[in-house]
Amino acid sequence: MTVSRRTLLTTGATGAMWPAAPAAATGAQRTAVTGPPGPAARAGSAPRMRTGFERLAADGYRLLTGQRVGIITNQSGITSDARGVVDIMHADRRVRLTAVFGAEHGYRGTPQAGLSEGDYTDPATKLPVLDTYRKSGQRLADVFTKAGVDTLVYDSQDAGARFYTCIWTLYDCMVAAALAGKRFVVLDRPNPVSGREAYGPVLDPRYATFIGRAPIAQAHGMTVGELALLYNGEFLRAAAGRPVELEVVEMSGWRRADFFDATGLPWVPPSPNMATPDTALVYAGTGLFEGTTMSEGRGTVRPFEMLGAEGLDGRWAEAANTAGLRGVRFREAYYVPTFGAFQGRTVGGLHIHVHDRAAYDPVRTAVALLVTAKRTWRGFAWRPDRFIDKLSGSSRLRTMIDAGAGTDDVTGAWQEELTAFRAVRRRYLRYR
Repeated sequence: MTVSRRTLLTTGATGAMWPAAPAAATGAQRTAVTGPPGPAARAGSAPRMRTGFERLAADGYRLLTGQRVGIITNQSGITSDARGVVDIMHADRRVRLTAVFGAEHGYRGTPQAGLSEGDYTDPATKLPVLDTYRKSGQRLADVFTKAGVDTLVYDSQDAGARFYTCIWTLYDCMVAAALAGKRFVVLDRPNPVSGREAYGPVLDPRYATFIGRAPIAQAHGMTVGELALLYNGEFLRAAAGRPVELEVVEMSGWRRADFFDATGLPWVPPSPNMATPDTALVYAGTGLFEGTTMSEGRGTVRPFEMLGAEGLDGRWAEAANTAGLRGVRFREAYYVPTFGAFQGRTVGGLHIHVHDRAAYDPVRTAVALLVTAKRTWRGFAWRPDRFIDKLSGSSRLRTMIDAGAGTDDVTGAWQEELTAFRAVRRRYLRYR
């Protein structure tokens, strides 16, 4: 097999949020397509999907030949038959795997939100596991330098939302790799909620945090490989002084309209509360409820699908069902969270049921739920630390809802910036 590389267009930083067009071609950023596309099982059937890792392995790990390799991954870094990529690479003499890097929730995925596993030696492989969580810039570059790796490989399942931190671990590690002079290889995986379109507000850079480093849409509609290409082309020069030497190993057999159940891959929760692909489907919207004093469903078997608070009743679901939202219905629901907000207390609220995924807009739905919650329940309140501004990417959503704006007014306020992001996004899409 041969490795076919396509030179991509990259853009240096400018004063504008989005440059009008890419700059000249550079060799610093490429997509690597290893091996032939996966064949269809039968004529007319969907082609067999293979992840970036599976295509890398099928090509004999040629991109990693002669390199000391560190991998940034977690429990979601698996093959289609549910084997861990670290275990496979460690056992293969063609790969010189020397370190594993964990992020929020750790390499094994045991800690809850805001926690990691720290540094330790993996008992199965005896490889050092080094913590990247809460490290960025030169501090993270020093971790990579001390680990003695030449090439960093990223393989982790995303959830499709701007405030899901794995995509900012990707960003921070790319910046640090550029600072440290390391190569960077992204093994692509599906966006579990499809890559059909981007939705929601674009981050105002003044509100940049670890749940949003750069101006992308709230539901970005991209794979991690596509995001890496966008980061490198639009943001790395400003963040690190230069792009990173980037390779993206594309998937085969994945189409933009595919949801996760079309991939044939096993779902491994990439974080403790991303329980199922159904969770991911709503998360890009209902993650906003972490900016309120309400329960976002943590401590239940349906986090981010069940929302509520003490004192809420069926009037909220009734109001939501008359909000004209496409592809979704709401059921009056009551639950007792085992941890998190209202732990051990009875919560009233609703359960989200998406019946038409293709028509469903997670961000518009969440805005309508915030608007109707405020109008039907006197106890509605934002978190005092204004975390909602970090989640939504500016103060606009909060101030508009507080001023009595409706769903159309709020979602209409970001259409211009979303249109601009969609135009930039199209330049980095690699799947039909």
